[in-house]
Amino acid sequence: MLREPDSDIDDINSESISHSSNRAHLDQQNKASSAQLDAEGKKLQDTQVSGSAGLWPVFRNRNFLTLWSGQVFSQMADKVYLVLMIAIISDAFKSPDQTISGWVSAIMIAFTIPAVLFGSLAGVYVDRWKKKPVLVMTNLLRGLLVAILPALLWVTTGWAIAGLPVGFYILLLDTFLISTLTQFFAPAEQAAIPLIVEESNLLPANSLYTTTMMASVIIGFAVGEPVLALADAWLSPIDHGTGVGKSVLVGVSYAVAGVLLLLITTNEVITEPTQSSKPWEDIKDGLKYLQKQVQVRSALIQLIVLFSVFAALAVLAVRLAEVIPTLRSSQFGFLLAAGGVGLAVGAIAIGQFGQRFSRPQLSLVGSLGMATTLTGLSFAPAQIGPSLVLLVGLGFFGAMIGIPMQTTIQEKTPEEMRGKVFGLQNNVINIALSLPLALAGIAETFLGLRAVFGLLAMMVAVGGFFTWSLVRGAAEETA
Repeated sequence: MLREPDSDIDDINSESISHSSNRAHLDQQNKASSAQLDAEGKKLQDTQVSGSAGLWPVFRNRNFLTLWSGQVFSQMADKVYLVLMIAIISDAFKSPDQTISGWVSAIMIAFTIPAVLFGSLAGVYVDRWKKKPVLVMTNLLRGLLVAILPALLWVTTGWAIAGLPVGFYILLLDTFLISTLTQFFAPAEQAAIPLIVEESNLLPANSLYTTTMMASVIIGFAVGEPVLALADAWLSPIDHGTGVGKSVLVGVSYAVAGVLLLLITTNEVITEPTQSSKPWEDIKDGLKYLQKQVQVRSALIQLIVLFSVFAALAVLAVRLAEVIPTLRSSQFGFLLAAGGVGLAVGAIAIGQFGQRFSRPQLSLVGSLGMATTLTGLSFAPAQIGPSLVLLVGLGFFGAMIGIPMQTTIQEKTPEEMRGKVFGLQNNVINIALSLPLALAGIAETFLGLRAVFGLLAMMVAVGGFFTWSLVRGAAEETA
């Protein structure tokens, strides 16, 4: 009987010890959870700080700066190459009583066909290959193709087939091959950016990439002729005025891009395709992905509209300069340069502050801004001051569309699909760049400059609201 209380005491002590042990265990768990939450909170805070740091983290990224530098040389060479073709045709093939339009149209067709035939297919193979060798080899080969042009044209001087100089056929073939290599370079470059840039810094990185891509369309055509003339002047003591300097300049620009891209490190791991995987099936996979991903599809539509407008502007600027009393048509580069200034300012603004806003918001504001400035160009008096201001605004609002939309495509596309998606993007954007170059001048001839600017304004506004409604509808469905 006397041991019963001891037994009760032992039970109580045992329960107390067990309770204390459980409490201590819970305290340890709470401390661990708090430490984990603190660590996650600090990580999130660091991510937010990194994401809001603007362009500075991108400028500190050696790999991206190298890729961007290669892009500058490569894309400027692309645009100056077309100016080079016009210069060669004018000097060597066109007779004084002929118009140059037919010759140039043939070159543009040769430049466009590879985008239609190989753009999507190239993206499929880019997914299967490492990006760095593709970036390097496509530039070095393009540089070689341009560098050998003077020798080929000299050897075939006086030869003709079906009434056309053999040298012109060489230009067509050279243009076709260079454009084919470009179809592999473009998706490889776009797919490389997420490999070397942290996701939190993709927007500022794309502010530089997309602006360079758009600016090359405007600035490349504007500076092409004076830059080629300068190259001729520098090399004239060596080539004795034969004009080899033009080809040397473009070839060296491609070669410099290739050498620069040798320096990047992507740490890429390639997933081998299954045995049943065929290129055309991969293209279908890319199309199916675009069909399912509303945000990616909407971003691609916006980019098509954007590049169509800027390509048309490269043609319409010549006519706009002609109707402005204080300018000559040959001085259209001043107008294009104003658009380039707007792009640069927009890129800095988006790269620094764009992460405070959603991608669709930036795109919609950019579309409305572009539509407004194009309408202004349609109704404003043909004076240098208002035209320059409106073109700066056009470039600024264009950056608000291009940069967020390119970032959206990169963010929403998984690594194994990037080559396919970027190949399709490269395909349609090349068409969007080429068709307006051919059609804008014809439309201006029949409809007038003001009417064409008005139609472009309508196209941008409709495209902006259409893609906004697509994204908004998809968001409501998933909510």
